[in-house]
Amino acid sequence: MGLSTPSTSHLSQSKYDSVYEPAEDTYLLLDALENDQSQIQEQAPTVCVEIGSGSGCVSAFLAKVLDPHSALVLSTDINPAAALATQETIASNDCSNCVSDQIRTRFTQSMDSRLCGSIDILLFNPPYVVTPTEEIDVTSEASAWAGGKHGREVLDLLLPNVAHMLAPRGRFYLVVIEQNKPDDILELLQRDGLLGERILSRKAGREHLSILRFIKK
Repeated sequence: MGLSTPSTSHLSQSKYDSVYEPAEDTYLLLDALENDQSQIQEQAPTVCVEIGSGSGCVSAFLAKVLDPHSALVLSTDINPAAALATQETIASNDCSNCVSDQIRTRFTQSMDSRLCGSIDILLFNPPYVVTPTEEIDVTSEASAWAGGKHGREVLDLLLPNVAHMLAPRGRFYLVVIEQNKPDDILELLQRDGLLGERILSRKAGREHLSILRFIKK
């Protein structure tokens, strides 16, 4: 029997006017984490970070994947409404095996020096939709999906730092679509010493979603 998807029924529909609602990309990331549960538990992570937590569904699910092990699960989002929604979702689901905290920031900017080289699990469902650059962060809602040229402008700000953020054997799970040039991302992070592969793919409407997994050597 598989792990249950965290409940987000406590979030009103009006909340989703400013917070990204769980969708096919969310569920694909959940499936990837569940598929890797035994490997993740064997790794015994102590510090986990989700960037762009939105509703908090993924952070809450990660706690289930880790159970009965304990870890620090940090959830970051530039959108204050998303940080609050994540806090509510964590509180509404049984995440008692983990210590959780929600921080309003882009990526991990307010914690970079403390987290450098210590993140065991890093998760990011980025704003990957191809849009004009000027649409990035134009609203709280747009910050969850507007990715600029190739849907990569926000993601490309993070990628050079990933290898430095991860602990030895640390894992980075990333949601992408084909327009984001996944093979280019795999090659880019391989140069930084990360072993990457496409571990799951799914067609959702016009989008071809994939999960890329990277492991630090």
